[in-house]
Amino acid sequence: MFAIKFWQTLARYSFCCVAFCVCTIANLAVFSSTAFANTVINSNSKSNLVINTQQGSRWQQVQTLGSNQYVYFYAWGGDAQINAYIQWAAQQVKTKYNINLVHVKLSDTSEAVSRVLAEKSANNNNQGSVDLMWINGANFATMSEHSLLLKQWANKLPYFTLTDPANNPAVTFDFGLPTNGMEAPWGQASLTFYYDSIAINGNANNKLPTTLNELLNWSAQNPGRFSYPKPPDFLGMSFLKYALVVLHQQSSENIKAQLNQPATALNTAQVLNPLWDFLDKLHPTLWRGGTHFMQSGAQMRRLVDDTELSLAFTFSAPEVPAAVKRYDLPNSIRSYAMSDGSLSNTHFVAIPYNASHQQSAQLVANFLLSPEAQAQKQKAHIWGDKSVLIQSTLTPDQQALFKTTKPHPSALPLNSIKRTLSEPHPSWVNAIMQGWQTRYGVSQ
Repeated sequence: MFAIKFWQTLARYSFCCVAFCVCTIANLAVFSSTAFANTVINSNSKSNLVINTQQGSRWQQVQTLGSNQYVYFYAWGGDAQINAYIQWAAQQVKTKYNINLVHVKLSDTSEAVSRVLAEKSANNNNQGSVDLMWINGANFATMSEHSLLLKQWANKLPYFTLTDPANNPAVTFDFGLPTNGMEAPWGQASLTFYYDSIAINGNANNKLPTTLNELLNWSAQNPGRFSYPKPPDFLGMSFLKYALVVLHQQSSENIKAQLNQPATALNTAQVLNPLWDFLDKLHPTLWRGGTHFMQSGAQMRRLVDDTELSLAFTFSAPEVPAAVKRYDLPNSIRSYAMSDGSLSNTHFVAIPYNASHQQSAQLVANFLLSPEAQAQKQKAHIWGDKSVLIQSTLTPDQQALFKTTKPHPSALPLNSIKRTLSEPHPSWVNAIMQGWQTRYGVSQ
C-alpha cells in the first residue's frame, strides 16, 4: 500500500513539474516573441511602434529575406529635387538593411506598367525587373484590373498604422478605388497655383484669378502669360481634371455622378464637351497662342523663372518655396489656392506581382513611411511633399521632426485650401487624353 501511494504521489509531483516546465517554456516563448515584436521597429528607427506577436514574426521574416538585396525602384525622374531625395533614401536603406536601391528614372509611369504587362504575357511570374514603383491612380486602376500588383502587403507594414487608416480613407482608396493592400501611401498633394508678384501686383488691372472663370478672363487680358503641360504629363492632366470638375459644379446631380463612374461611349461626349468648349476659348490666349505646349511641370517652372510666364501651378505646394530657395524661381514668387476648389489626392508606391525582390521592396516602402523619411521629404529645401502620417499617432519626438521655422514668403499660407476636389474615376484620364490629342495634339 505504501509503495502504491508513493508512486501515485511521485506521479502527481512529476506531472506538476512537467506542467510547470511546459508553462514556463511557453511563457518564455511568448515573452521572447513579444519582446521581438515590441523592438523589431526600434532596432531600425526612432519609432516607438508596438506590433503584435504575429506581425513581429512576419516582419522578422521580411527583414531576414529582404536584407542584402537589390531593389529596382521605377519612378518618375523628371525633377532633380525628387531624384536627390530618392538618393538620400537609398543611402538610408543601404545603412539599415544593406539594400542597394536603384532608381530607374521614368518619363512616364506607363513605361513601368508596360514592362510588367509584357513580362506577364511572357509568363515571367516571379523574376520581374520592377521591384517597386511610384504609381498614380490611373495606372493603379489598370494594373489592379489586370492583376499586376502584389496584394495585401502595404496594410501590414509596421509604419502603416501611423497613417490612421481607420479614420483616413485617403490612404486606403486611390481615385475612388480600394487599394486592398496593394499600395503604400507615400505623400499627399493638392493643385496649388503660384505667380510672380512683381508681374501681377505691379499692374492695377492685373487682378489675380481665383476661380476657373477668372483664370479664363485673366489669360485673355494677359495673353501668353499662362499655359499648362500637354497630356499625358501628370501636371497637365491634373489641370484638365481640375477644370472638368469645376465646370460641372453647377451640372445636374446625374451628370456630376458620371465623373465617379467609368467613362463609356455613351457618357463621354456629355461629360467632356464642356471641357472642350472651355479649352477652345482658353487656348488662343495661352503661351505661344496655344499652338505649342510645354512638356512638363519643370519646363513650366523654368518659363516662370525666365519671366515668360507670370502664372503657373504645381501639385505640391511646398515645392514652390523649395524652388525659390534653390534659385529655380525668383524671390517674388507667391502661392495661393483657387477659391473654387483644389484637386487633391494621395500618391502611392506599389510592388508588381512578379517582383524579384518582394521582401526587399517592402522594407524600402516601410522606410519611406517612417517619420524620419516623411519628415525629411516634407522639408521645403528637400522636396516639400506633404506627409501622409497623422500627427496624433506620433510620439512627441517624432512630431518634433516635422516642426519648421517661420514659413517662407513664397509658401502657401496656412489653411489656404478651403475646398478640396476629388479626383474623377481613373478611366476619365484616358478619355481626356484621347479627346485632347484628337482636338489639339496634331500640331503639337
